[in-house]
Amino acid sequence: MRKEIKNALPVQANTSLVAARGVSDESGLAQYIQTVQKIPILSAEEEYEYATKWVKTRDASAGEKLVASHLRMVVSVAYDFKNYGIPVGDLIASGNMGLMQALQKFDPEKGFRFSTYAMFWVRAEIYETILNNWSIVKIGTSANQKRVFFNLARAKRALGIMDNNMSDEQTKQVADYLNVPENDVKRMATRVGARDLSLNAPAHNNEDGTTDILSNLADNKTNIEEGLEQLEFRRRGYELLRKHLEKLPERDREILKARRLSDPVVTLESLSQKYGISRERVRQIEERAYNKLRDAILKDSQG
Repeated sequence: MRKEIKNALPVQANTSLVAARGVSDESGLAQYIQTVQKIPILSAEEEYEYATKWVKTRDASAGEKLVASHLRMVVSVAYDFKNYGIPVGDLIASGNMGLMQALQKFDPEKGFRFSTYAMFWVRAEIYETILNNWSIVKIGTSANQKRVFFNLARAKRALGIMDNNMSDEQTKQVADYLNVPENDVKRMATRVGARDLSLNAPAHNNEDGTTDILSNLADNKTNIEEGLEQLEFRRRGYELLRKHLEKLPERDREILKARRLSDPVVTLESLSQKYGISRERVRQIEERAYNKLRDAILKDSQG
């Protein structure tokens, strides 16, 4: 699938298409950003025209223009995650892959902007890149270990536990809260917060000529537990949003997207004229659709 997406647009000696392929090395990052910033942003009318051409005829030029005009958005999203230990160039390349995936699935007749739709795919691809670059040893292989990894910070906050080094009693409280064995909590709590390093790696030489190794030293790095927990929650949230939006009645879905997922937001007056109903009725449909979507997502996320 990835190969098909990469090959969706033909190879051309075009600056915007070269940019779409991403950054090959760190030295080219500044030049890449300068390049994508020069690519014009499409108006809503132009975006709809190019998207329609791409969907109906797979017009390569139209697809290229649509993708290229959103490359700066990918750069912006990638920089939001620059502190996760992954080179920004790699994050941009992953985001561009998500942009290509969005292009394959976008339907301009749904009534919302390509940037709104593509954002989900760009973030999902970047999330996947970050998660795949964290050791499976830290994340764990069992369902219980993964549950602890992504929910430990939330459980500690709910229980009012502020200590990084939890006592046996606190460990038991967290285990009961997450409904997992205490050993899983204890093991995972000691794993999060550091990248994989050799425990035999030298840290520094002492005055007496001996060498301290990492296995003898305390790890004072910033804990990444909360960051990755939020990352997983957001990724899961996007998946649930896409899933349950499609289950809403068509009019409810379109009104909700127009009022809450569009930029700029469509006015009540415009929607009332479009559907031949009062502004108050539009507001009621929006509220009903939002509540239904929210309840469905909450129910699914707790299942």
